Amino acid sequence: MKTSLKASIGKIRPLFLLVVVIPTVLSILYFGLFASDVYISESQFVVRSPDKQTPSGLGLLLKSTGFGNSGDEIYAAQEYMLSRDALKVLNRNAAFTRAYSAPFISTFDRFDPSGTSHSFEDLYKYYKKKVGIQQDTTSSIVTLNVRAFTPRDAARFNEQLLEIAEAMVNKLNERGRQDLIRFAQREVDEAKAKSRAAAAALSAYRNQAGVVDPEKQATVQLQMISKIQDELIATRMQLRELRAYTPQNPQIEILDVRAKGLAREIDEQLGLVAGNRKSLSSRAAEYQRLSLESQFADKNLASAMASLEDARNEARRKQAYVERIVSPNVPDEPLEPRRWRGIFSTLILGLAAWAVISMLVAGMLEHKD
Repeated sequence: MKTSLKASIGKIRPLFLLVVVIPTVLSILYFGLFASDVYISESQFVVRSPDKQTPSGLGLLLKSTGFGNSGDEIYAAQEYMLSRDALKVLNRNAAFTRAYSAPFISTFDRFDPSGTSHSFEDLYKYYKKKVGIQQDTTSSIVTLNVRAFTPRDAARFNEQLLEIAEAMVNKLNERGRQDLIRFAQREVDEAKAKSRAAAAALSAYRNQAGVVDPEKQATVQLQMISKIQDELIATRMQLRELRAYTPQNPQIEILDVRAKGLAREIDEQLGLVAGNRKSLSSRAAEYQRLSLESQFADKNLASAMASLEDARNEARRKQAYVERIVSPNVPDEPLEPRRWRGIFSTLILGLAAWAVISMLVAGMLEHKD
C-alpha cells in the first residue's frame, strides 16, 4: 500500500510541474517581460432625433430639450464602426497598420509579427479585437473603447471612429430626406404641368371663341335686353295711347318705327345669348368644362405644394444627430494587461486543475489496486 502511495505521489509531482509550475512561469514571463502596455481611449455618444423619445433618466433629460433617442441610427452607427468600410477609412495610407505593427510592440500583441499575414481580412480580424462597442439599452448610450499601444493612437482612432459615425448618420439623414421629398416634389411637378396645360387650353378657347366668361357676358347681355324690353313696352304703350286719343298725330309713325326697331334689337341680342352655334349659351358648356379642369388642376397643385411643405417639415423633424456625451480621452497610463491579476489567475487556475486531476488520478490508482 505504501509502495502504491509513493508511486502515486511520484506521478503527481510531474503533473504539478506541468499544470501549475510551467503555466505560472510562462505567465510571469509573458506579463512581466513580453506583454506590451495597452492604452484604452473611451468615449460615449447617443444618436437622437427630435421626434423620438425615451422614458429613461437620460431620455428624460433629452426629452426636456425636445429630442429623443433614435434607435435605428444607433444600431447602424455601431455596425458601421465595426465594419470593413470603417477600417478602410482608418487605414488610409496604412495608418492603422503602422500603428499596430510598430517594432516596440511585443511579438505576441503586434499585428502580423511574422510578416506573412498581409491580407485585409487578417487586419479586420485584428481590428475587431481592438475596438469594442457597448450600448446601454435603458439610456441608449453607446460606449466606444479603442485599444492601442500609445495614448495618442488610442485617442486618434477613437476620434476618427466618432467622425465616421457622424458622417454615416448624416448620410442616412440626407438619403432619407431626399427619399421623403422626392415623391412629393414629383407630385408638385406633375400638378404644375397639368395646371399649365389646363390654363393654356382655357386661354386658347377664349381667344378662339372671342369670349372671356360666357356666363358673365350673358348676364350683361340679359340686363341690356331687359332694358330694351322695358323701353319697347313703354313705346308700345305710348303708341296705343296716341292711336286711341289722337289718331292723326304724326308721332304715331315715329313711335311705330321705334317699336319695330326695338323688337329687332331684342331678337338680335337674344340670338347672341342663345339660339345659334355662336351664342354664349352654346359656348358656355365648353368653357365651363375647361374652367373646371383649370380650377381642379390649381387645387391639385395647391394640395401637392402643401404636401411638399409637409414632407420637408417631416424630413427636418426626422433628422438624427450624433451627440457626444464623453469625448475621446488621451489615457495617461496603460490599463491593460493587468499583470498581477493575470499571473495570480494563472496560478489559481493551475492549482484548481492540479487538484482536480490529482484527485482523479489518485482515485483511479486506488480503484486499480
